[in-house]
Amino acid sequence: MRRIITINSNQVQKSLETKELLTRKLQSMGFEVKYDFHPDTELVISIGGDGSFLKTIHDFDFPEVPVVGINTGHLGFFPDISPDNIDTFIDAYLKEDYLIQDIPLIGASVCTDKHCFDVFAINEVVIKGDKSRTIHINLKVNDKHIQKFSGDGMIISTPTGSTAYNYAAGGSIVDPSLSLMQLTPLYPINTNAYRSFTSSIIFSRNSIINIAPEYRFENSILVVVDGVEHIYNQISDIKIFMSDIKIKLLRMSNYEFWSRVSEKFL
Repeated sequence: MRRIITINSNQVQKSLETKELLTRKLQSMGFEVKYDFHPDTELVISIGGDGSFLKTIHDFDFPEVPVVGINTGHLGFFPDISPDNIDTFIDAYLKEDYLIQDIPLIGASVCTDKHCFDVFAINEVVIKGDKSRTIHINLKVNDKHIQKFSGDGMIISTPTGSTAYNYAAGGSIVDPSLSLMQLTPLYPINTNAYRSFTSSIIFSRNSIINIAPEYRFENSILVVVDGVEHIYNQISDIKIFMSDIKIKLLRMSNYEFWSRVSEKFL
């Protein structure tokens, strides 16, 4: 029976060397190695940092098979296997000595004056004004008005994404076993016209967050999905929700979230 593994790497020299080494070792164990996603792939391996890992997931359209990361970057919160531990990883994989962590995605339904479309994020969706201008937003949750926001924008993150941009912006770190969304304001402004929350808000997985921009200076909104910027004109409404799509993240059997947080941030 064919056993196919797909490897995706960034173009950093260390990553390319790791890719070549990993390919040789997997082939010596009888695996067939592909560099483009194959429908019979049983595992996807991303080589690089956190950005490369997220890009791999998006480029492969949120694969249903497990994904594991080998870290040749800096922080390496997703890819937690060192290139020096490739032999240990392969041995553990062959013995099925690993954990599978289900990562739920958030979805955003973006509606313009012409059509609506959905985007999905592993870490976060960020809503900002174009050209670094202050953005004005009407925020509703489950069709109930919450606030008229003024500031740089909003981050809506998953528990997995709570350690990324959300954390840098002053949001809380959330245990990934919880199912929720976190909204963190970016530099909120409080005036007589706009009364904005200054700390994060936690919403249940069943909540629907509705963002309707008020246009003052331009008609463009910047929607940043897992670090990739998209500029849209004439957005009338953005609905953000917990998606049913999940990513299967392969972790080594000794992985523990809070130990990882302490190692990376403290």
